[in-house]
Amino acid sequence: MKTIYDVQQLLKKFGTIIYVGERLADLELMEEELIELYKSQLIESRDFQTALLLLRQEIQIERDKLNVH
Repeated sequence: MKTIYDVQQLLKKFGTIIYVGERLADLELMEEELIELYKSQLIESRDFQTALLLLRQEIQIERDKLNVH
């Protein structure tokens, strides 16, 4: 898993498609869903950690964009 697209594909395996139309909100909802899947023991620890890291990095990038402008 290397991209946000990969995280989306992981969530899609569980029937979860997130699209609000605002990238930051999409990423935050994806993070919440990922945490719930992990708590429910539906995804492996390594997949969870990798996906969470990717999401949090992208969330920070989006927040930085909002703060700059």
